[in-house]
Amino acid sequence: MSQSSGFKFTRIDKNDALLLVVDLQIGLFQVARDFGPDEFKNNIFAHSAIGKVFNLPTILTTSAETGPNGPLPREILEMHPDAPLIKRNGEVDAWDNEDFRNAVKKAGKSQIIMAGITTDVCTAFLALSLAQEGYTVFANADASGAYSRRAADDANDRMRAAGVQVMSMFAVVCDLMRDWRNTPGSKELLPFFDKYFAGYGMLTRGHAAAVDRGAKLPGESE
Repeated sequence: MSQSSGFKFTRIDKNDALLLVVDLQIGLFQVARDFGPDEFKNNIFAHSAIGKVFNLPTILTTSAETGPNGPLPREILEMHPDAPLIKRNGEVDAWDNEDFRNAVKKAGKSQIIMAGITTDVCTAFLALSLAQEGYTVFANADASGAYSRRAADDANDRMRAAGVQVMSMFAVVCDLMRDWRNTPGSKELLPFFDKYFAGYGMLTRGHAAAVDRGAKLPGESE
């Protein structure tokens, strides 16, 4: 066995994690061109729903929402009616807003799960500020959108270089869950995947149908 490289695998701890919904606004949504609109709409709702299924403290924030950036989608607001909503009137980096900083500090968590529009500005600027402050940051790449794939790639590279962990929604959720036998586990997460991750949702539907009323066809085998 080779000697240890000194690398430490930092897991997401559902008891020490805070979810941030950053500028996922209906106006800015139209700037996100690295995903199709239907896919990206699903992704930002899935990101927001992570807070509900794992009972994570959640903070919402918007940037100049009375202008062309617009408000958060009503579905997100209805999902988190009691979450702090920090309406920034000018600050591009949310960390520059005192109310937002105070809300994050008040939550008392050391790990941050976040996504925003745009990836290269709203997500990257805040992620880098949080990392500088000593937080462990997990950026949900599926729910952060940019005006081009190149802009997203460059921003993700920049965040990784600063120690931010850029992950898919599926990876974030599975790391929070860790074991299908946990709570939340399969009982809570399979409906979540059925709603927000259609490939896995249909896989589990197919398995359930096979168990309930399936029969092997001639020539079919494992």
